[in-house]
Amino acid sequence: MTTSAPGEGDGYLLDNRQTEAGERFDAFAALFDPTTFRHLEALGAGPGLRYWEVGAGGTSVVSWLAERAGPDGRVVATDIDTSLVAAAAGPTVEVRVHDVGADEPPGEDFDLVHARLVLVHVPDRERALRSMISALRPGGRLLLEDADPALQPLLCPDEHGPAEELANRLRRGFRRLLADRGADLSYGRRLPRLLREAGLRQVEADAYFPVTSAACAALESATVRQIRARLVAAGLATDEEIDRHLANVASGTMDLATAPMISAWGRKE
Repeated sequence: MTTSAPGEGDGYLLDNRQTEAGERFDAFAALFDPTTFRHLEALGAGPGLRYWEVGAGGTSVVSWLAERAGPDGRVVATDIDTSLVAAAAGPTVEVRVHDVGADEPPGEDFDLVHARLVLVHVPDRERALRSMISALRPGGRLLLEDADPALQPLLCPDEHGPAEELANRLRRGFRRLLADRGADLSYGRRLPRLLREAGLRQVEADAYFPVTSAACAALESATVRQIRARLVAAGLATDEEIDRHLANVASGTMDLATAPMISAWGRKE
C-alpha cells in the first residue's frame, strides 16, 4: 500500500514512490508469496473467477491471480498509488487508484478478495473491512494477511551482541514512527475475531514467522534506507548508527527476523 511522500504529512510511512519501495516489494514477495499462494489455492482460486486484490503494491500476487483466473476471469488490483502495479494491467487485469478505507468498492460479486500487509496501516480499518465484505458475492471468500509487530517486536530475537542490540533499538524507532502515523501494531492477532464479528463463517487463521533469510536482510536494508531521514529527524538514531547498522546487515552475520504475518480467512453467507 501507498503513503504520502516525505514531508507531505503524517500518512503511511513507506512511500511507493521512493526508490527503495521496489526492493521492499521484492523482499515481501520472496518472504510471503508462498504462504499467500498456498492460502489462495486452498480457498479455491481458479479459472473464470473474479478477484479483488486490495492495496496491491507490487505485481507478484496480481500476476499470480491473473494466471489462475485465465481468459474468462477478472482481477481488479487497487492501491492509492498504482505506479508499481501498473505493469500487471492487461486484458483481464484492471488496475485502479483506490483508497479502501475511504472509497466505495470497485465492484461487487467478487469470488475472492485479498489484502496483504494493508489494513494495519489504514486509518479507518472498520470501513475497509466492511467494504471488502460487501464486495463479495454470497459464498465468496475473504483472505486478510497482516503483520503483528507487537506480538514479536524484535528484529534480532537472539540479541547476543552490540550489532543485534543496535538493530533492535532501530526497530523500536521504526515501530514508533509507524504508531505515530496510526498503524495498529497488534492488529494481526485480531483478524479472526474481526472476521467472525463481521458475519463471516468458517473462519480460520495461521501465522508465518521468518526468523532469518536473505529476503529478511534485503527488506531490513531497504526499509531503513527508506525511513532514514525520519529516524534521524525524530532523534531515534544518528546517521553514524544507521551506517553501522546497514553495514552489519550487509555483512550477513546477523539473524534478522520479521514480525509474524497472520493470515485469516472466512466465507460470506
